Amino acid sequence: MAAAAALSLSCSGLALLGRQALRQSPQYALRLRLHSPLHTYVVKEERSLQGRSSLRMGSRMQTVSAATATERKLQAPHGGKLVDLMAEGSEKEQAVAACTKQLELSDRNACDVELLCVGAFSPLEGFMSEQQYLSVVQNMRLPNDILFGLPVVLDTDSEDYSVGDKVLLQYQGQDLAVFTVESKWAPNKPLEAKNCYGTSSIEHPAVQMITMERGKYYMGGKVQGLALPKRVFPCAAPAEVRATLPEGKDVLAFQCRNPIHKAHYELFIRALEAPNVGEGAVCLVHPTCGPTQDDDIPGIVRYHTYEVLKQEVNNPRLRWAYLPYSMHMAGPREAIQHMIIRKNYGCTHFIIGRDMAGCKSTLTGEDFYGPYDAQDNAKAHAAELGMDTVPSLNITYTEEKGYVTADIAEEQGLHQLKLSGTKFRKMLRAGDDIPEWFAFKSVVDVLRSETPQS
Repeated sequence: MAAAAALSLSCSGLALLGRQALRQSPQYALRLRLHSPLHTYVVKEERSLQGRSSLRMGSRMQTVSAATATERKLQAPHGGKLVDLMAEGSEKEQAVAACTKQLELSDRNACDVELLCVGAFSPLEGFMSEQQYLSVVQNMRLPNDILFGLPVVLDTDSEDYSVGDKVLLQYQGQDLAVFTVESKWAPNKPLEAKNCYGTSSIEHPAVQMITMERGKYYMGGKVQGLALPKRVFPCAAPAEVRATLPEGKDVLAFQCRNPIHKAHYELFIRALEAPNVGEGAVCLVHPTCGPTQDDDIPGIVRYHTYEVLKQEVNNPRLRWAYLPYSMHMAGPREAIQHMIIRKNYGCTHFIIGRDMAGCKSTLTGEDFYGPYDAQDNAKAHAAELGMDTVPSLNITYTEEKGYVTADIAEEQGLHQLKLSGTKFRKMLRAGDDIPEWFAFKSVVDVLRSETPQS
């Protein structure tokens, strides 16, 4: 068996935390030496292999319910209050009747409206005003000094909208919200690009988005929700997710935008044993299913892979929900944005790997951010946010001991297997067999059924 290079997998740029399975005895002790610029720690755990398989769990997984969150000992929302902008009963009719203009939302803007209405962007009560926008662009803070990662604005090319207008926001035949225009301005997009994304290069997907997709005007003002977008997959609101969380326990957030393979699963399962995570903690697996990069797998396909995986693993320490968020690939800034959103969903910890929300130039192939820029920014602001970060590292699959850290594999001379994401997609399209060590069969079946074969 020939040795190969270390396995590299990506889920929102996450490099993966390791597992060393010692199978000589039903009881085993595992010590993972984890090193990075952010942390050095030792994880020690003892479990029964008969009581826990790394890929199969005996209890049925809990899913998000539609219950309303009650006053319990959970993580405080960002800014201290979970915003709810949804109108009820006659309020909806009155709000619609007051509208004099309409605006059809883009996919990205519809995601923002939904996240505003359900409180995922708390403490925001609408699209940012010019003052709020400039403060976030320049300082990564709202004018009241509350941390906020990226601007949340409504754009238009139209001259028809003016301050004071009541605008009915529509999306694919639905009336989603009533928007009161309180501010309208022509933004300094080069400044926004440089400050928020670290570059003015059109090669960055978000810079391309704000310069080529967004209109020449931004608008800010209060939003009153009428309905949430009709989707083929459910997106639970923060209050609904909070209702499923254990009281007084740590809740880890796992962000990804790709199908979850076995190394990803090992990542968030092992993160539950990190030294800064308490007993009885759970992990909220919270994939983004909104618009993202052009070459990413469509949201509906990703949703199907997550649903079959839930049934396959049946892990009672996991919660699953889907986030209608449009990725910006903003690296350090986006790490803060994700932490704020997950805090509003009740999370106390955020799993973050190297190169989170990173992207490359399509011309040069160079990364726009350093591998630890997002981690560093997250760690620098974690205390202020009232959240802990759980950094992750490279793992590799070995023939002798399964998944272990790359350091352990190299030190012990273990035979490593490699399958890149590009090779995996080619095998999938060609109908080739996918190694069991790499991916869950249920996930592969979904991808194969919904991926054109060559």
